[in-house]
Amino acid sequence: MAHKKTLADITIIDVAKEAGVSYSTVSRVVNNKSYVKPETRDKVTQAMNRLGYQVNLQARSLAGGNSHVIGLLVHNMSTQYMSEIFRGIDDVLAAHNYELMLYTTHRRMTKESTYVNMMARGLADGLLIVLPRQPEAYIESLRARDFPYVLIDQVGIDENDVSVTATNFQGGYEATSHLIALGHRRIGKITGWMDMIGARDRLDGYKAALADHDVPLDPQLIVIGDFEKSSGYRGAATLLNLAEPPTAIFASNDVMAQGALELLRECGRHVPQDMSLIGFDDIPLAAILSPPLTTLRQPMVEMGRRATQMLLDWISNPEQKPTSVTLPTELVQRESTSSPRP
Repeated sequence: MAHKKTLADITIIDVAKEAGVSYSTVSRVVNNKSYVKPETRDKVTQAMNRLGYQVNLQARSLAGGNSHVIGLLVHNMSTQYMSEIFRGIDDVLAAHNYELMLYTTHRRMTKESTYVNMMARGLADGLLIVLPRQPEAYIESLRARDFPYVLIDQVGIDENDVSVTATNFQGGYEATSHLIALGHRRIGKITGWMDMIGARDRLDGYKAALADHDVPLDPQLIVIGDFEKSSGYRGAATLLNLAEPPTAIFASNDVMAQGALELLRECGRHVPQDMSLIGFDDIPLAAILSPPLTTLRQPMVEMGRRATQMLLDWISNPEQKPTSVTLPTELVQRESTSSPRP
């Protein structure tokens, strides 16, 4: 009678058969080698998850039991926003001789949970999670395992979660107040993903600034976006098509502001003469747009640096769990905002 394999008996050969790839491909995925196609990596990780395969990294770290690998979960790496955060992460990891295991979710919530649980089962010593979509699906599991993790640009479910964020509410308030001080009274708002706390905080800051300056809130001036350039383009079109369009637009990130700028240019509207425009983040692109973009600077490099150092400190001293940090934003005035025409 054939012996039925237990989870402990599952090998990369079994994973290779399940995924329909060579065992060397599975090995490259397990060791986070870069020369694996994204669709192949997804196929292998899904097979590992189905079989319950757990990577044993003790052989890589006989002294102390650590893998000296940090997991990084992001929605994608193609944005300047993520590149800036990654600069800070890489600075600290290089100084401490840690390797990085990167997984991209492309905003698919099922992937997010799968990758987190896989890394927490032995692939990494700790985890950095940037802008998670659905952290409640796995945070409790990480807590139960006492697995170190730090959220970046997203606060956790409660005070037990460790995060590094920026003053999103204050930034939204300052951006809106800047436009009001210039004389604008109809200010359009293009939001980010509304399931993200940072996007909601920026919207709440916008609303609070209107209230504090006795400017009426018009719900028609609020358009839901998703932090992508295309939603900034569509949002600006929606606002321009109103019976009484705004004289200024506040986009919840610079990429959406870029999309709005393209729409305005196509419609023959000049920025800032016909429409003032302000963004959020201050990615490198903001300074070279035409006109250069007024925006709220978010300290993205420092957020990556601070989160990584906090995570490494937690790994080296598990009894001293770090506390969450909120870093300040800063208004950067350039040429895309001015007083409205009479």
